[in-house]
Parts: sequence; C-alpha cells; structure tokens
Amino acid sequence: MEEDRAVDPVGRPIERRNFVRLLLGGIAVSTVAMVVTPFIGFLVPPRRTASTAGGGRLLVGTTDDIGVGRSKVVALGSKPVIVLNSPQGMKAFSAVCTHLGCIVGYTASQSPDIVSPCHNGHFSAINGTVLSGPPPLPLKPYPVAIEKNQIYVQDG
Repeated sequence: MEEDRAVDPVGRPIERRNFVRLLLGGIAVSTVAMVVTPFIGFLVPPRRTASTAGGGRLLVGTTDDIGVGRSKVVALGSKPVIVLNSPQGMKAFSAVCTHLGCIVGYTASQSPDIVSPCHNGHFSAINGTVLSGPPPLPLKPYPVAIEKNQIYVQDG
C-alpha cells in the first residue's frame, strides 16, 4: 500500500485520492480565471491619457505619396483612418468597417468604392455612406487639410 501514497513538500504522505482532488481543484480554479479575466477586461475599459484624447492634427503624407485613386491607412491616436485621394478630392474616414471591425481599403482601379474585405461591404468614397453589403452605419468622416503639398487629418 505504500505505492498509493505521494509525499507533500513537508514530507508527509498524501493519499492518491486527495492528490487528484487537489490537482483537479487547481485546474478548475485556473480555468475559471482564464474565462473570467477577458470579461473583466471588457467591462473595465483602459484608462486614457491626455495624449490619446481627441483634438490632434496628424501629418499623413504629401499629395505625391497618395496619388489620385490611391489610399493610405494611418493611425490617428488609437484609431485607424483611411486617407484617400478620389477624383472628388482628398478625403479621410474611419478605416474600421461598421459591420465587423475589419480594416477597409480603397483602390480606384479595382473599385470606385471603399471596400471592406470581410463581407464585401461597399462605402461611398465621397461621403462614407453605405452603398451595399451588411455594414449598418456609414464610416465616420475626418476633416482633411492640404497645406503646401502636405496632407493633414484632424481628430475631433
């Protein structure tokens, strides 16, 4: 019967049944912790510092960098923004699709629309409204300013 016993760190024998209970209890506690932690992270938002608050102005490139029919996705604080040079002029919109949060793209040679790759949602390159697909809301527009060939996007 000596084979059925393990030894704890103090040197006392532990019965096999108690060892299995202790092991299963540890597994259960760690499983619950792994399940609950993401929920707590979701419910308690991270703190924002003053530098990540809105109101900034960002140099995103020059008109030579973003030619007509091309686009560039940039980070405006913690938000991705797509800056595009459409035939109607320089525009900037949120780059996050309002359907599932995919990053949208724009290449005029492939489509005159801003396209979400997840479910083929199409947005207007003029004002960001939904043209087709499952997105429920339009893309948020951002003000664009061009000064001496430099493109600025305003957060606000």
